[in-house]
Amino acid sequence: MSRSSKTRDRRRRQLLVALNAAETLGHEAALRLARDPPGWLGKSGRRAAGEAMGVSGAAVAAGRKAARSAGPVYREEARRAHAAGAGILIRGDGEFPASFDDLELPPAVLYRRGRLPAAPAVAIVGSRRADVYGLEVAERFAAELAAAGLVVVSGLAIGIDAAAHRGALAAGGPTVAVLGCGVDVIYPRSHRRLREKVARQGALVSEFRMGTAPEPYRFPIRNRLIAALAVGTLVVRATPRSGSLITARLALELGRDVWAVPGNISDRRSVGTNSLIRDGALPVQKASDVLESLPVRIQDRLKPPMRKDPEMGETGRAGKTLSGPGGTELLRHLPPGELVSQDRLIARTGRPADEVIAELLALELDGRLRRYPGPSYCRRESSRGS
Repeated sequence: MSRSSKTRDRRRRQLLVALNAAETLGHEAALRLARDPPGWLGKSGRRAAGEAMGVSGAAVAAGRKAARSAGPVYREEARRAHAAGAGILIRGDGEFPASFDDLELPPAVLYRRGRLPAAPAVAIVGSRRADVYGLEVAERFAAELAAAGLVVVSGLAIGIDAAAHRGALAAGGPTVAVLGCGVDVIYPRSHRRLREKVARQGALVSEFRMGTAPEPYRFPIRNRLIAALAVGTLVVRATPRSGSLITARLALELGRDVWAVPGNISDRRSVGTNSLIRDGALPVQKASDVLESLPVRIQDRLKPPMRKDPEMGETGRAGKTLSGPGGTELLRHLPPGELVSQDRLIARTGRPADEVIAELLALELDGRLRRYPGPSYCRRESSRGS
């Protein structure tokens, strides 16, 4: 690349970050201006330039103001990103997700902590106020889809989102959390540990500048990125006005698949999913329903089928153990033949609940535990020597 090309590229990067960070520019106006920076930076009048870009003259004025301070703004954003262990991707960079091009207004800037996996992805979303059954279903689907070689994408929210991330992590698969705030903002506070695990095993991403607070209006904006990153969206639990239904609608608009887990017709948390099925979403009862509905070009990239063990049932892939070193510790708290509740196991170990739940799922997938309603767990015969 020539020196002049490098200079143009640097100026473009600085301008896009400055537009993205401009507080006086609305989100949509900033993205429209980012489509063609040279087109509105000239000497033409603000109104004429705005009409050409589909924005107001005031937005052009705000964009030109942002351009004048692009260098310092970029350096400050880069500094804050580096301090948080993150980086800044610009549309056109090699690691910038190509699937974002399917959006009418794709993001121009993406803050990323961790590494974006290259494998096909499935989004799993649902209610923040999910019941125990919904959380278990989300974890199980995520674990089995991750074990098949898919990336699990969600939004790191309380409820179904967190369960989806935990399931993918327990299976040793990558997971991506799309945030409705800056990548340096810990939200929700209770997910500090979970977000660190996601960053190590996948990525935290956001199009919002560093330090951006999690305001409610930002979550529908981030939902379009969740839908665009994935080949399809699975909705586990959703109330009638759930943000998960926004993600599902966006996925349909992008030509992606939408799957839904059927629920009790008397449960408000199932109204959204049942409505999706009524309107054409594919009802699914197990992870294989999702895998078998994927396009052949994606199925060909997945891992071999899960092995069948006559004693253990359906477990992990041949030669692969899903549970980590913590799993052996958990087995010590499960005497052979004793049925122990999940809450009691958490109390016995003295470890964080999310870690214990993830290990229990991994042990179950490995065929070393049986799960019973409650939930409660019992060691399988083949794991007594552990």
